[in-house]
Amino acid sequence: MLSLNKLSTSRRALMAFGMASALALSGQAWAQSGNVLRVTTIPEEAATEQIRKFTPLANYLSQALGMRVEFNPVNDYPAAVEALVNKRVDLVWFGGFTHVQANRRSGGRIVPLAQREEDTRFQSVFIARTNSGITSLNDLRGRQVSFGSPSSTSGHLMPRSFLLAAGIEPERDFRRVAFSGAHDATIAAVVSGRVDAAALDITVWRMFVEQNRVDTQQVNVFYTTPPFFNYNWSVHADMPADLQQRIKNALLALDPANPEHAEILRLNRATRYVPTQPENYRGLEEAARSAGLL
Repeated sequence: MLSLNKLSTSRRALMAFGMASALALSGQAWAQSGNVLRVTTIPEEAATEQIRKFTPLANYLSQALGMRVEFNPVNDYPAAVEALVNKRVDLVWFGGFTHVQANRRSGGRIVPLAQREEDTRFQSVFIARTNSGITSLNDLRGRQVSFGSPSSTSGHLMPRSFLLAAGIEPERDFRRVAFSGAHDATIAAVVSGRVDAAALDITVWRMFVEQNRVDTQQVNVFYTTPPFFNYNWSVHADMPADLQQRIKNALLALDPANPEHAEILRLNRATRYVPTQPENYRGLEEAARSAGLL
């Protein structure tokens, strides 16, 4: 019969063996899926646009990391959150609010790696038809107004936050509150007259204007919000630290002086990528809580 000390020692050895086996299996599982880096983004635009914009970046990451990189769009913002929380993807382009949602859903296990320089001082815009008589936030009272996705930072959370700060409660003060689901659809809703005004990402608006996809004589900006932190590339904390660092280094190495890199940055509406940190998104979490969205 084993003594108590020997039994205790045996149990500790068995537990240690079990833990080592679990870690080994975990590492093996990652290695098996780690041959492919699975990437997605929040669907702020149509799937065809996402593929056009992010496939060159996926190809760049494949070369930089020496592994296959697959980019696959998802149907909606919550799907992007759940995909990373459940580790069905490895790298996600989140808005600030979806990063906050994913971090809360995962118990603080989401790591932001890099953001565009523009995301350190991001803004939203409110647009309306130029003959609508809408020239200020107060003019939205009694009107039909659209946001983007309910989970969008620049298309919902922060515009709502600034409306509340101005004493305007959308559900109380607007005739109708709509959600388009994506920034390009938001613009279309105003252009077509389905809504009187709408809020969206300033970089999408600028892109539409630069590409002559919207006539600013017909529809234009009447209010631009103060700046806030926004988008980032995030991974799950269970990703090996060395791979996290390699991905981060690859993003930060994109050089606008390099023509190939410049095209990737242009498609991502970025000047360059810079490091980010969890603290940058605490203000968004507070705003979401104040707006009753968390």
